[in-house]
Amino acid sequence: MKTFFFAAAVLALSNLSLLPQTAMAEDVTAQAGKWETLFDGSNLDAWREYNRDSVTTGWKVDGDALTCISRKDQGKEARGENIITKEKFAAFELELDFKVTPAANSGVMFHVVETKKPPYYTGPEIQIQDHKGGHDPQKCGWLYQLYSSDTDATKPVGEWNHLRVLITPEKCEIAVNGVLYCEFVKGSDDWNERVAKSKFGQWEGFGEPTEGHICLQDHNDEVSYRNIRIRRL
Repeated sequence: MKTFFFAAAVLALSNLSLLPQTAMAEDVTAQAGKWETLFDGSNLDAWREYNRDSVTTGWKVDGDALTCISRKDQGKEARGENIITKEKFAAFELELDFKVTPAANSGVMFHVVETKKPPYYTGPEIQIQDHKGGHDPQKCGWLYQLYSSDTDATKPVGEWNHLRVLITPEKCEIAVNGVLYCEFVKGSDDWNERVAKSKFGQWEGFGEPTEGHICLQDHNDEVSYRNIRIRRL
């Protein structure tokens, strides 16, 4: 009887070793952290303005969306109110939906550190904009001036898109609507060479922090976000 149980145990372990390594890796990743809600349409408790204690005039909860109010609609009150998460994140997976208006521009930044300069002086920016009518040559879903994509998976103006961002020391990914746009390793030789060739190469400390805030950019245009969640890895 003991021999039977021992043989069964060995067989079970053998079968486990035959599982695809990718599947096992996914299981480990899935257990690494629980999803935390950053915005679910009810409140802005997880957010505050960059270098301020609260969210003031630039953003509003509009139905289930967090919407940046355009400079045109804000009038004299407009001042470019970038908002950041109250908490900082190092390695993480971030998911959100975004929707733009015609010619609108915004951005999602990570590892942002508060300084006297704007958030994009420290935090790399994933471009969010009208992918056809936008005025910036950096297209929607690209990591600004660093990593582009030959693929355009974005939907037309007024439709919701899904953004997934993975940031870890070993590998980073940006995907739009389920399509992988780029992979990179922050701080690698390739990363450093690209930074040096970009406008960021002259900015002390750009892209160097390994922990920081998530930032949504106020670029004076109406852009909406919803279903924002994150998990630490």
